[in-house]
Amino acid sequence: MKKVFRRSTALTVVALATVSLAVFVVASATASTKHKTAGTQVCVLLPDTKSSVRWVQFDAPAMKAAFAKAGVTASINNALNDPLKQKAQAQACIAAGATVVIETALDNGSAASIEKLFTSKGGKAIDYDRQVSGGSASVYVTFDGKAVGAAQAKGVLAAMKANGTYKGGTVAELWGGQTDQNAFWFKSGNDAVFNPLFKSGPIKKGPQQFVPDWDANNAATIFNQMLVKTSNKVQGVLAANDNIAGAVVADLKAKKLKPLPLSGQDASVQGVQNIISGWQSGTVYKYVPDEANAAAVAAVALIKGQKPKTNTSRKNGSKNEPTLALPVVWITKANYTRLFKDKFLKRTDVCVGAFKQYCK
Repeated sequence: MKKVFRRSTALTVVALATVSLAVFVVASATASTKHKTAGTQVCVLLPDTKSSVRWVQFDAPAMKAAFAKAGVTASINNALNDPLKQKAQAQACIAAGATVVIETALDNGSAASIEKLFTSKGGKAIDYDRQVSGGSASVYVTFDGKAVGAAQAKGVLAAMKANGTYKGGTVAELWGGQTDQNAFWFKSGNDAVFNPLFKSGPIKKGPQQFVPDWDANNAATIFNQMLVKTSNKVQGVLAANDNIAGAVVADLKAKKLKPLPLSGQDASVQGVQNIISGWQSGTVYKYVPDEANAAAVAAVALIKGQKPKTNTSRKNGSKNEPTLALPVVWITKANYTRLFKDKFLKRTDVCVGAFKQYCK
């Protein structure tokens, strides 16, 4: 993520601090005295540090706390965007005794093979945040992807209407990484809102492209090409997450162009800073600790031979995969302080330097 643009200090520090992430969660003192457990019970495989700050800032610590509270031993790993490393981490977990894997896929092929390593030996797998097509997971724990995409599209349209560029305006779209099934789920929400309007005429379909690996450097290059192709005549931008939105903002600033209606996702520090300073219209808020805790609860249920809680299903090949889909919230300049109240972000991280003047 190697075109240069400004990214949040938090992301840089986090990425450097987690070059080798492997957190072992031990049972609580009370639980360990009553139920001695050898080795590892649950293997958590997180994808990277570049596609989003969430994996390090939120998912890993939330799962660590959840498993510690449950008295379950878990190995929490980050593959740093390397499928081979992720598979090696899975094999190390199995060698340590893990029987349940919580996996965020890097690609379907390697992810499915990792799940099979567990399920072929009588273990269980959980698809976490990204569905593994053709995998063997017992449950999929995620946020409602179509709702994410719909919120993003509606946010862009609302901003276009507010600044008078809705009628006849051109919308460019930068979707997520095409190896991630979530990118297509989010896109389905984008399409549900945008496509009828493209067809009927109020807005025009602009350049559209998936961003490999959700990488911000790739996004910067792609958006720069979109601006060249349209002679800078873009009135709205669908960015699949805050990372991609940050690249768009950097390109606009570099070309001395004005802010555009722009979506995001993840409610990151950088995303909120761009929102309060007027460079990003909004971001999809997914309270990640809820998802991490739900995955931990599902893992504990599987260890006990119980059926995890679900509320819907998602098509996965020829089968319907039991799914727990969690709700999302659209965050704008009007309600961003909710993130502080929820303790999802710290005011001291967002309201610093040049951004302090914009904070309520």
